Amino acid sequence: MPIDPNPWMLLPFAALLLSIAVMPFVNKHWWEKFYPLVAAGLGGITLGYYLLALRDPLTVARAAREYAGFIALIGSLFIVSGGIHLAWRGTATPAGNVVFLLIGSVLANIIGTTGASMLLIRPWLRMNRCRVTALHLVFFIFTVSNIAGCLTPVGDPPLFLGYLRGVPFFWPLQHLLAPWAVALTLLLTVFWVLDRRNFRRAPRQIGAAPAAAGETWKFSGARNLLWLALILAAVFLPSPWREALMVAAAAAAYCTTPRAMRVANGFNFQPIREVAWLFAGIFATMMPALAYLKAHAAGLGLGSPLTFYFASGILSGVLDNAPTYLTFLSAAEGLRGVNVSGLLAGHGEYIVAISLGAVFFGALTYIGNGPNFMVKAIAEHAGIRVPGFAQYIWQYALPILLPTLILVGVLFL
Repeated sequence: MPIDPNPWMLLPFAALLLSIAVMPFVNKHWWEKFYPLVAAGLGGITLGYYLLALRDPLTVARAAREYAGFIALIGSLFIVSGGIHLAWRGTATPAGNVVFLLIGSVLANIIGTTGASMLLIRPWLRMNRCRVTALHLVFFIFTVSNIAGCLTPVGDPPLFLGYLRGVPFFWPLQHLLAPWAVALTLLLTVFWVLDRRNFRRAPRQIGAAPAAAGETWKFSGARNLLWLALILAAVFLPSPWREALMVAAAAAAYCTTPRAMRVANGFNFQPIREVAWLFAGIFATMMPALAYLKAHAAGLGLGSPLTFYFASGILSGVLDNAPTYLTFLSAAEGLRGVNVSGLLAGHGEYIVAISLGAVFFGALTYIGNGPNFMVKAIAEHAGIRVPGFAQYIWQYALPILLPTLILVGVLFL
């Protein structure tokens, strides 16, 4: 029977989310200096509750392992991608941007949404440098960092956990291709319309730059593709060998990358430092939230695949989507009285719903999926004005992303 934590212990998680959303606007300089203490303090409260009050070190150890795997993957890909430089001559057109996002969306299923995001975010910002806006950052997160990765277990962590639980490797490609294509088509169409308007409003010399200078690519840092392949291969190893190989590949990439390459990418460790501290707090404080959800899953009114889609999706927007996926997969097994094999045989629509919800809705907030916050941090370090936590939700996720996800749910579930 799952442990039912005291509901009051949900407050540290809520306080951390509220701090991430509000403090950069209330006192930006204070937040930039003290966010590690805020994350550590709130996380420490939850850890103390589990270790001293509940005497449940196993849950803490499991959360620590999940965090170690998360930060090893994010950090190693961040370091390796920092040694790969894609130079772009000219200014990207709206059509060129759509093609770039589409290529990134396919690539995400081969190297994961994290790998694709870390590899492509810098060239994406550079190719739009003369007219980059919040629009470009947000739609990159919508597509490459989230929705793109639902066709293979490598694409997004929830699907990899499903693969480990018995979902066949090519099952997502067979069952999720249509909703993937519809969601991407809708979002890329909206982006093209908005980006075309942005392009037309740009100064005349910017709009004419592609025609005058030509649009050419220059790829540097090919050796880092070897370290990237090694990190992706490590995903299939058991822990702790998985994390050890990722760290080793990252160290090798850092030592063998010329300093000039990192300078060209504007590389430093501040973005990964911010992600490491904040997600340490998130992984700690979300333990009671996940446990409470699991203990009360039967009373949440879940029944149809559509309710599973929205419930798993909304929670994936504010909790890490990998454990949320497992929680709702367990709820579906309990509802139908079968294991994963039984769901696949007679109730596959539930796995479709949970998979789409966990992957797609991860784009609702900056913390819904690991790459989101990393992309935001890299853009901020590059001097780009990015939407705040609340602005991202109210101005972009709810009016643009959510209607698309609702339509996908209605069409396919």
